[in-house]
Amino acid sequence: MRIGLDYRTVGTSPQSGISRQVYALENALRTLPEVELTRFTVAPLGDETRLKALCPAWGCAKTAMHQPHNRLRFEAGFLPRALREQQIDLYISTFNMGLPLPPKPKGLRTVVLLHDLFQITLNNYHANRLKARIYKTSDRLSIAYAVNSADRVWTPSHYSADETARLFPKAAGKIRVLPNQVDGFVELAADLTARQLPQRYWLMVGTRELRKNVPFLVDAWQQARGLSPGVPELVLVGSLDHLPEAQRNLPGIRALSGVSDAELHALYRRAARLWQPSYAEGFGLPVIEALSVGTPVAVASGTSLDEITPPSAPRFSPTDGPALVQLMLDLVNRPDEESPEERRQWARRFNHQAYRRRLAELIEELT
Repeated sequence: MRIGLDYRTVGTSPQSGISRQVYALENALRTLPEVELTRFTVAPLGDETRLKALCPAWGCAKTAMHQPHNRLRFEAGFLPRALREQQIDLYISTFNMGLPLPPKPKGLRTVVLLHDLFQITLNNYHANRLKARIYKTSDRLSIAYAVNSADRVWTPSHYSADETARLFPKAAGKIRVLPNQVDGFVELAADLTARQLPQRYWLMVGTRELRKNVPFLVDAWQQARGLSPGVPELVLVGSLDHLPEAQRNLPGIRALSGVSDAELHALYRRAARLWQPSYAEGFGLPVIEALSVGTPVAVASGTSLDEITPPSAPRFSPTDGPALVQLMLDLVNRPDEESPEERRQWARRFNHQAYRRRLAELIEELT
């Protein structure tokens, strides 16, 4: 079976959560019997990516790959012909959209990996309103086309599957859940001495996207800290620039940028607890990463975090500030919900063995 894999996300952001899932998918596909895998992407002229992936003769900057005109040029002008020439049996798009435009090569089956639908259901950061409107319209049309034309739609959670079926009811019968692969950390935890972290702290990973709900968490933490000296300091992985100005210089809060995987490993291990206050989450990678090293978590309820988090872990409303303040105060002296080994065991349900078993089932269904 000849399988084509959309590799464009790896070119634009090789360390992103989506790219990490592309690597997981690629490695898992290579373990399947009788599978030949070909990468398809865009790359600048002369870039080393062209040595390991099939690219159009033209090139563009890595940061411009997902611009609408370059996507159209790739998906309409290059991809259908390239898939036909390579005799690809199954093509997998890996970033919510990006399937080849008609004419579809005869016998080709397609899958779209739909991480979430927040591009079209929520507001995102853009340089200006016009750019935001252009991208939202383009994304809406592209996602609708991918979902409706694909033979299968794979989502990382039942929450995302339900949202897809709600917005695209005609596609409900072809939606399948493929939970993300989270293997924990390969590198040893780094020495964080140079970061000058407090002895005890709570942790939040990711600050840029509005849906992460970070100002809500910081506000509740500030109130709780004012009521109890036992509330730890708060460490954010990201930038304070994404917080309201009044929150950026609060005593006891700090943000870390340019964090390596080894440093992130250490941050999780040393944290007293990871907080995930998102009001919209398609999977929740930091939660599983924290659990994989035995760190307790507390998550907002109502999205995919409900299904990926141990039942005994504390949950809170992403809109009820006073209730979150009270939960923080309660957790200062409450014993942890599970043992570190129980948390690590929970995280193993998302490891590469589980991922590969599920992927093999989905590929077999298509063949």
